[in-house]
Amino acid sequence: MRAPLIAVLSVGIAAAVPAVAISAATPNDVRGKTQVRTLAPAGIDPAAPIGPVKMTTTPTTTPNDIEHRRLAKRFLKLKKRLNRLVGERDGRRARKVRAPVQLRWSTRALVRANRKLGKRIRNVRADLRDKRAGLTSGVRATLQRIAACESGGNPRAIGGGGAYRGKYQFSFGTWASVGGKGDPARASEAEQDVRAAKLYARAGRSPWPVCGR
Repeated sequence: MRAPLIAVLSVGIAAAVPAVAISAATPNDVRGKTQVRTLAPAGIDPAAPIGPVKMTTTPTTTPNDIEHRRLAKRFLKLKKRLNRLVGERDGRRARKVRAPVQLRWSTRALVRANRKLGKRIRNVRADLRDKRAGLTSGVRATLQRIAACESGGNPRAIGGGGAYRGKYQFSFGTWASVGGKGDPARASEAEQDVRAAKLYARAGRSPWPVCGR
């Protein structure tokens, strides 16, 4: 009776050992799996370094904003230049330029305004050029009569076998004496008027003995 009893006890002990081993390993495995799921998504090693972090920023200005500021800055610059030239032409102090309402205009409106300012600046510069040359309204009227007689008012006219050229039939020597360069007939009409005014201020109507009477 003792031998079978010992055998039964041995079998019971042997069966109990694996059960203890399994019960000891199971909690650790469950805790390990739970921890991995908590710290990182599947396929990512929580112990690996994070690496560089990319950050994106939204630009604070757009190309349209930059273009508008450029046009607005140019508008103020042209306005100051125009005021200075007008003051010089009219013999008064230039007016101060303040930030005008045009700065709140659209980009297209500023483009148009800048073009108009550029045209006005060219006109005032022409007035100043005439003023410095002594080309007053009275002198201009006299010179127009001389030109009508000399060339029919044609700035490209050539006479005297090529010796006399342009609206006022300048000779090359006379043209050079009043600051002209090159061929008088190739100069702009405005420049020919200025050179003729200088010649008229220096010598009156005598350079045009026939048409200056």
